[in-house]
Amino acid sequence: MTAPTATTPGAAAAAALRAALAAERVIAVVRAPRIPDAAELCAALAAGGIDRVELTFTTPEVTAHLRHAAGAGHRIGVGTVLTAEQAERAVDAGAGFLVTPGCRPEVAAAAGQAGVPVVLGALTPTEVAQAVDLGAAAVKVFPARVFGPGYFADLRGPYPDVPLVASGGVDTGNAAAFLDHGALAVCAGSGVVPPAAVAAADWPEITRRARAFTAALAAPAG
Repeated sequence: MTAPTATTPGAAAAAALRAALAAERVIAVVRAPRIPDAAELCAALAAGGIDRVELTFTTPEVTAHLRHAAGAGHRIGVGTVLTAEQAERAVDAGAGFLVTPGCRPEVAAAAGQAGVPVVLGALTPTEVAQAVDLGAAAVKVFPARVFGPGYFADLRGPYPDVPLVASGGVDTGNAAAFLDHGALAVCAGSGVVPPAAVAAADWPEITRRARAFTAALAAPAG
């Protein structure tokens, strides 16, 4: 697949996502066996300062949740996208962005056809380059816990202009460090959206956790 050119709708959408991530600095990643109300979940996260939410294909009925949250006006995307068929279903359900756990050329191609930005997963320098060549709006370094925040500073050497997103093992204790070492944004997982709290519709608790995470992003890294 050829990367979108600067004049294509896909390129404009990718640029818009990068700008949003630079401003917001965080995506909440939800993995839960049950989501009682996806729109209420997104609202609870937004109340805590996290406006961009990634549901995942590991969640039952994820496309129905996408439709509900997107219909309510939330900035919603979907992750763990492994196939072109999943990508097409997600776009049809209203996903504003797609995320993969690794380099998935067929997902990148489907996203490009739909004009929807994709954040491709990578870990090694070679995989980062492959994700860029596939037209990724940003590259998700996963699992970030493997090498820690310093790895992002290392990647900045050969890839100073590649927007990197830290995912996997990011919490209130290290989130600021990932940003300080070169990540454009980070993913907040079960520390902010515990599956049990999501399934129980404990929206005040999720708001509290989101607020604590966004406060940690603003704090100087230790």
